[in-house]
Amino acid sequence: MQDPARVTGNSVGLEELLPPLTANEAAVEAARCLMCFDAPCTHACPTHIDIPKFIKKISTGNLRGSARTILDSNLLGATCARVCPVQELCEGACVLGAEHKPISIGRLQRYAMDHINSRKIDMFRPAAPKGKSVAVIGGGPAGLSCAGELAKHGYSVTLFEKRDFAGGLSTYGIIGLREPVDVALAEVEMIRHLGVQVESGKELGANLDLAELQSKFDSIFMGVGLGATPDLGIAGEEHIIDGLEYIEQSKVSARQMIIGRNVAVIGAGNTAIDCATIAKRLGAETVTMVYRRSENEMTAYPHEYDFIKREGVRFSFLTQPVRLLAENGRVKALECVRVSLGGKDASGRPAPQPVAGSNFMLEADQVVKAIGQQKPSLISKLGLKTDKGFIHVDGNFETSLPGVFAGGDCIRARGAASTVMAVQDGKLAARAIQERLEAHG
Repeated sequence: MQDPARVTGNSVGLEELLPPLTANEAAVEAARCLMCFDAPCTHACPTHIDIPKFIKKISTGNLRGSARTILDSNLLGATCARVCPVQELCEGACVLGAEHKPISIGRLQRYAMDHINSRKIDMFRPAAPKGKSVAVIGGGPAGLSCAGELAKHGYSVTLFEKRDFAGGLSTYGIIGLREPVDVALAEVEMIRHLGVQVESGKELGANLDLAELQSKFDSIFMGVGLGATPDLGIAGEEHIIDGLEYIEQSKVSARQMIIGRNVAVIGAGNTAIDCATIAKRLGAETVTMVYRRSENEMTAYPHEYDFIKREGVRFSFLTQPVRLLAENGRVKALECVRVSLGGKDASGRPAPQPVAGSNFMLEADQVVKAIGQQKPSLISKLGLKTDKGFIHVDGNFETSLPGVFAGGDCIRARGAASTVMAVQDGKLAARAIQERLEAHG
């Protein structure tokens, strides 16, 4: 197991992008809020944080009360303050955004959460024991949210995590420039302090058996996330670096990273942008993002696209990799073909069609792929009903197995999955589990 002290450092160039607000900056920003009745920002937040209320408490100097308001709706408030696409959600709905600058809701939320986290203030105490136990499989945002909400209400919760540390993508898969590791690990510790027992190195289908868990626990929640990055199916792929592994290395051992001079990043989502950022900020001379569709079909958020353009990263749109050239294990180039866009494919986006005779070589000595993640392969082995490869759940997040619930990326298709949605899934599933256990005595 890695030393947690090693996992909390970010390399120079990958420090948190936005500095924390000063007390004066926070007071000035909070004073701008109109404290709207039936606030659009609250409706735009998937976890429905009472945003005017927490901002009002900041303006009166009640930072503990502000943090409590946030945590009552979202136990991972520190993470979401940093990684939520606020431009698309709460800040995008701010009524001041039409003619003025929207309130910096994300940074104010971070200000309140950092206040209690830096002082190690525990905001909750577990309720009296209920005498019921719940197993939570997966320590990502959905699992942590569900475990914490249940523990708050007196349930005995054991969280099983396959990695050394819980936190999921918040710990391993989101660039430190947006969320440092220590923020994610602090939230894991908060969940522990609520009484949740965290067991690492436990993986469903490997050393964890679902039937055995069903016999030991009164209910189960699965937040198993997604699978590995899919294969490109091209020659030389063994020399291509997995994007999530690239990000993980930048967070846990950035000083040992080898960065190419000319880096190609295959993909155009938020993870691909994180990989391109790492390469550029850690010394690559040129970084080129290679995408087989146009910028109109990019899955990255618009503000992330704007950011990476300002970083000086190049783009090669309508470009399909077909072969990686390497000599003696050293990457030399990425052979690509130009494509045109045809009719819509199964994803609902225009399908790339190779243009005959348009092959060309893209100079590269390091290639990273960030083309999404596969659906979790173990679902079919568990006998769970699926929906387009994802775990099927009903309106209460219960799977086809009675008493087994699920949430997070393992139930959501591309475009609908996000950290904040996973947190909300875990919270709502916890409520449903509580109702079920109370109904069954």
